[in-house]
Amino acid sequence: MLYKILYGMHEFFSPLNVFRYITFRTALAVITAMLLSVFVGPRIISWLKKVSLTQQIRNDGPQTHLKKSGTPTMGGIIIIVCILASLLMWGDLENMYIWTMVLSLLGYGGIGLLDDYLKVIRKDPKGLRPCYKFGAQILLALAIGLLLYMNPKDPYTDVLSIPFFKRWLFHLGWFYIPFSILVIVGSSNAVNLTDGIDGLAIGLVGIALLANMILVYISGNAKFAQYLQVLYLQGTGELTVICGAMLGASLGFLWFNSYPADVFMGDVGSLSLGGALGTLAIITKHEIVLTLVGGIFVIETLSVVFQVASFKLTGKRIFRMAPIHHHFELKGWHESKVIVRFWIVGIMLALLSLATLKLR
Repeated sequence: MLYKILYGMHEFFSPLNVFRYITFRTALAVITAMLLSVFVGPRIISWLKKVSLTQQIRNDGPQTHLKKSGTPTMGGIIIIVCILASLLMWGDLENMYIWTMVLSLLGYGGIGLLDDYLKVIRKDPKGLRPCYKFGAQILLALAIGLLLYMNPKDPYTDVLSIPFFKRWLFHLGWFYIPFSILVIVGSSNAVNLTDGIDGLAIGLVGIALLANMILVYISGNAKFAQYLQVLYLQGTGELTVICGAMLGASLGFLWFNSYPADVFMGDVGSLSLGGALGTLAIITKHEIVLTLVGGIFVIETLSVVFQVASFKLTGKRIFRMAPIHHHFELKGWHESKVIVRFWIVGIMLALLSLATLKLR
């Protein structure tokens, strides 16, 4: 809450009045998290190497990945530390939505950390058993859903907003809680499945966060929300700052995770970022928009679902390998080509999600 200290001094030094603006603090959050990532990244990567927290590559994947064996993993720790540090400096910690996002980030990060620990330290290739892993994810999402549903200050606790239609608002009642569980858990695992090649997932997360930053700011600003005829959600504008911190940390981590990667984020990074994106969508009523802005994550998840279903029902595979980014690798696309082309599609989907603001 450094910003409150600085803003509290604006009566003595008027330029400090700028700290009351969310846009200014968001810019500082992006820069702070990114610079912190670049600064602490090499130190944490060096420590991960020192204690042998390195990735073991499966033999049944693309053969080009075998050379990545021994690359440090659990780099998501860098992302989480930098997000929290930036948020402490520039975020309003009196805002309940900020704490809800922190709960999601740390909760799903903790589940991912335990999974990584079992895989890397205990040498258990299966990691945390699915029943425990999904059970913990569901319970955490349930807690978040109940917390938001019972918020007396939010008049739209059970509302599902349909993009492109300004008056299509559906009250789901108590059904909104299992729906929120589906969104949060689905988002968390979708990012996790996408994290299979260098820089792919973190780049797409950055693109999604940039679009969400704009969407969240508009929803939390009464004038913009009224002009664009979207739901005005009081207090959610502050989430722009945490979006900025997450974007900055993602960009900083991409510095080390870009091809060829110096570090992998591990489940501690992918589950936490995915869970935070899902929670953000629930808070701001952009659940369906999330499927647009995170369209690549949806496609990656569906490719796994269809692959498994096809193999169990017919004994045949639809793709050479799932998730689908491995399919393109096995078709001969270089890893960097897959990454950039997926990013391009991600950018186009993010622009489409922003178009929902005006086409109503």
